[in-house]
Amino acid sequence: MPDGFIDAPTSAATGLVAAGAVAVSLRGARRELDERTAPLAGLVAAFIFAVQMLNFPVAAGTSGHLLGGALAAILVGPFTGVLCVSVVLLMQGILFADGGLTALGVNITDMAIVTTVVAYALFRGLVKVLPRGRRSVTAASFVAALVSVPASALAFTLIYAVGGTTDVSIGKVATAMIGVHVLIGIGEAAITALTVGAVVAVRPDLVHGARDLRQKLKLRVNGELVDAPDAEPVPVAARTSRRTFWIAGLVTSLVLAGFVSFYASADPDGLEKVAADQGFDKGAEEHAAADSPLADYGVRDVEDARLSGGLAGVIGVGVTVVAGSGVFWAVRRRRTADTSPTNTGL
Repeated sequence: MPDGFIDAPTSAATGLVAAGAVAVSLRGARRELDERTAPLAGLVAAFIFAVQMLNFPVAAGTSGHLLGGALAAILVGPFTGVLCVSVVLLMQGILFADGGLTALGVNITDMAIVTTVVAYALFRGLVKVLPRGRRSVTAASFVAALVSVPASALAFTLIYAVGGTTDVSIGKVATAMIGVHVLIGIGEAAITALTVGAVVAVRPDLVHGARDLRQKLKLRVNGELVDAPDAEPVPVAARTSRRTFWIAGLVTSLVLAGFVSFYASADPDGLEKVAADQGFDKGAEEHAAADSPLADYGVRDVEDARLSGGLAGVIGVGVTVVAGSGVFWAVRRRRTADTSPTNTGL
């Protein structure tokens, strides 16, 4: 969402909601991140950035792209998932003039919080009733991602009903937004299910949502059942496999953003199309970072469109993986400090 769609008081209120959710997620992510998943979280943020550049056609004159909340929550956990999508939105807004800076709170609330919460709640409910197995995880991922997109569209409509800057029919906005985003949700569901299924197939231990596939041995201590510690440390081969997995994921992200993105649909996405059709695009304001050398996903002074867009995509993936990895490394370090013998009184 650009600046100007939502008035200042509502933007400020959603900014507070977003800031509170990020603060809660920073604390919650300490429980989700460990030496295996912390590096994966930075990679997930970079992958979401890359795939969001791949707009796919969904209807005449309309395209869609991944939101990523469901994918991030299932792969690395809901709290870490909120942080992953928030990092992506921040990088897009600051570097690429994509999504307004005053609208950042709205965008985080709508795209990071709503999608993650709705998707993960539905996902956990489904995996509890479906037979335990990898196929169930993939199927639950599909449904959760599908539902998360129109849920995000509904959330936008409610926010616009409160603080929209243009006098339009909210009923028409809701119908148009939810209708087109159901179609976009199918693409989101396919991307999410394929990605989760691929990771579960090779490294299910790295998928937060697949943790129930392998139940830990339980020990009774003082009358309570607790997880037994791993009998052996993770072997060197597994650590090497994680490194290889991370490199493969990063290379895939770079190829998607640097090469495949050139073939993405040029049609306006669901929000842009509905805004133009319903007339509330008139409230959009020029982005504060419109003169950024990477604005609109191109590198200034590079004349070749393919090269300009490819370089911008590669830079975006690189910056996102560095920024995301830095955040998650710091969270992981904080968890280690909080559980050290000095802080636990042992």
